[in-house]
Amino acid sequence: MSRSIALRHVSKKYDRGSYAVQDVSLMVEPGEFLVLLGPSGCGKSTVLRMIAGLEHISEGELFLDGVHSNETPPHQRDTAMVFQNFALYPSMTTRENIGFPLKLRDPAADHGPQVEATARMLAIEDLLERLPGQLSGGERQRVAMGRAVSRRPSVFLFDEPLSNLDAKLPEHLRAEISSLTKELGVTTVYVTHDQSEAMSLGDRVAVLREGVLQQISSPEELYTLPANVFVAAFVGTPRINLLEAVVHAPLDARMALNLGRQSLALPVPLSADHQLLRVQQGRPVIVGLRSEAVRIAPPSEARPGEAALTGLVEHVEYQGHEVLVHLNTGSRPAVVPDPETARPRFPASRRRVPRPPGPGRVRVFPARRKSRPPIVSGGPSATAAQERRTTVGSDLVVRTGPQGRVRSGAQVPLLVDLAQLYVFDHRGRRICPAPDDVPGLD
Repeated sequence: MSRSIALRHVSKKYDRGSYAVQDVSLMVEPGEFLVLLGPSGCGKSTVLRMIAGLEHISEGELFLDGVHSNETPPHQRDTAMVFQNFALYPSMTTRENIGFPLKLRDPAADHGPQVEATARMLAIEDLLERLPGQLSGGERQRVAMGRAVSRRPSVFLFDEPLSNLDAKLPEHLRAEISSLTKELGVTTVYVTHDQSEAMSLGDRVAVLREGVLQQISSPEELYTLPANVFVAAFVGTPRINLLEAVVHAPLDARMALNLGRQSLALPVPLSADHQLLRVQQGRPVIVGLRSEAVRIAPPSEARPGEAALTGLVEHVEYQGHEVLVHLNTGSRPAVVPDPETARPRFPASRRRVPRPPGPGRVRVFPARRKSRPPIVSGGPSATAAQERRTTVGSDLVVRTGPQGRVRSGAQVPLLVDLAQLYVFDHRGRRICPAPDDVPGLD
């Protein structure tokens, strides 16, 4: 029988006053598969260990099936945990490892049939007499899962169970975990830093950064409606294009997003989402474009709701089923060096004043950029050749089909689907589409 899990304003505070987890509130319904996603050190494993009772809750409340459980001992919570390092007993066979929790519960009973049924479920019935040292990584992880499954807990807790496996194994085991938890109908909380695992496994995904909950949504909503720059940058491959822009909203002309050397003209009449940008007139914002939001095509082929740009092809990356085209549009990428930081910086000037980093903060200085000549329309030229010599890198990645033939150094026309345009304010919060569309946030 599965159970519900509720965390209400839960925090984990250490002796020196620093928080590993801060004010996290979430609800896991009975039978739901919730994934805790975030970079290393964001507090997701700490949340899992507080649910299991392996970490003390400093502030807030934990409820299991509506029962206050902050002080409930781990062995009374009816949870089973699968660890990253398997945590098998090296001197016990597979049969003994799977049957160990059953033996603890009832030493006198015969647990052989239940152990064998669990082994068949995980296709390891031929490995029952082997020791962990005689098993591969994938087989050991199956044994660890079997040990968790054998006593039929009401909650499964997975702590990055696939991160120590060879590259080819995780995809297969991921499918096994998904089918197993659905078959058993057990409430599952799964921790990972791998967004592909999170998106393929979770009914919902909770994204954490530095111990703070950023967003809880279905995988589809997480990708299409990221709450902030951090979520947008962390979810999606290739990573979302994030460009510095300034809102230009004159009363007597078309509204546009100034990207530097080019602008994205917004359609007339403006949509309700684009109307929200008027209050940002003259302010710096971040424009987010997924690789599928831009296509290589001339303005004459524009569809309603598309805006035109041009770009210089810097690099073509052949992926077999698709091609990733790296382009230089003359825009300035937003200074979000990696998804470890959700708050982009807009330098007020070229000169940076050194400032001591705060606790746990790493100072990142953007690479020095060389000047670029204006982007011109038309085919390859001397200007384009000069562009290739002086540019530091591309600012836009576009996904195309494998049949598309684009060569490095070519100047290409681009069409941007404005329905797939994201705009974030200077603090990294999404302002377009409207933030009210984001579910899962209190």
